[in-house]
Amino acid sequence: MPASHVKILAIESSCDETSASVAANGKILNNIIATQSVHENYGGVVPELASRAHQQNIVPVVDEALKNAAIDFKDLDAIAFTRGPGLMGALLVGTSFAKSMALALDIPLIEVNHMQAHVLAHFIDDPKPDFPFLCLTVSGGHTQIVKVNNYLDMEVIGETIDDAVGEAFDKTAKMLGLGYPGGPLLDKLAQSGDPNKFQFSKSDMEGYNFSFSGLKTSVLYFLRDQLKNNPEFIEENKNDLAASIQKALIDMLMKKLMKASKELGINQIAIAGGVSANSGLRNRLNELAASLQWKVFIPDFEFCTDNAGMIAMAAHYKYEQKEFVDQSVSAMPRMKI
Repeated sequence: MPASHVKILAIESSCDETSASVAANGKILNNIIATQSVHENYGGVVPELASRAHQQNIVPVVDEALKNAAIDFKDLDAIAFTRGPGLMGALLVGTSFAKSMALALDIPLIEVNHMQAHVLAHFIDDPKPDFPFLCLTVSGGHTQIVKVNNYLDMEVIGETIDDAVGEAFDKTAKMLGLGYPGGPLLDKLAQSGDPNKFQFSKSDMEGYNFSFSGLKTSVLYFLRDQLKNNPEFIEENKNDLAASIQKALIDMLMKKLMKASKELGINQIAIAGGVSANSGLRNRLNELAASLQWKVFIPDFEFCTDNAGMIAMAAHYKYEQKEFVDQSVSAMPRMKI
């Protein structure tokens, strides 16, 4: 059957979002997401609790996606799922469900790389980037600069050697006494702060790689020293601290992205992943677009965080190439692009 007539059900379960989406004729019909609030009590994702929540959510989420698209099980032409990277237990829920459904319906099974799907989220809606383009993929688990040559031809040219930038946002937010997830809360405070009030050390790696552990340590020691003299320092300067930390992290991201763009001669620039929802990062990219003649592509908020819409989009292109897998496929928590 031509890919233009194919109906695909996609499932995403890599971390703490249970999501299902239906794609038809290469278009995303819906993007159903069940968020797990249980982790807020622990200040971070608890893998075992995430797995249990996926088990509870996956049937109703899939059912809602199919009903919303007015598509019956028998109308599906393929099942797609996130194979990795992600939490092993969480991935196993989605992988097992997708394999079972594909086997029962006797239709093809498509495995999708979660990070590759983040990049391909840019092809859900217009405007779409032209090849080749650079994509800065930023999340709680990854920070990469990806050279995208085609839909399924991608090369990681730079990445973090330690912590992901999303983790740096969350950990520094925790130092300020903010809740979970810390990144969005830090972003909200930063909008009312002075980004130049405080300075923090920033590691500079060779090539296009990143390192964020040094900045986290710099913030930790700075706060420790200030609190010795003024126990209310954080509370009195919370907005300025948030803005200064956010600026430092974005500076590090943009320095490497600008370097890659200049040296490779690529002015098509995209961002993807959960941290691409950060308002400071979006604003900085738009500013650079004007000064550096970049063409910048930023997905809608709905497709920035973990979602099945991007999995369905990736599966559409894999279906075109008949890239199917059999029932022996297993989850890969450390899967690379």
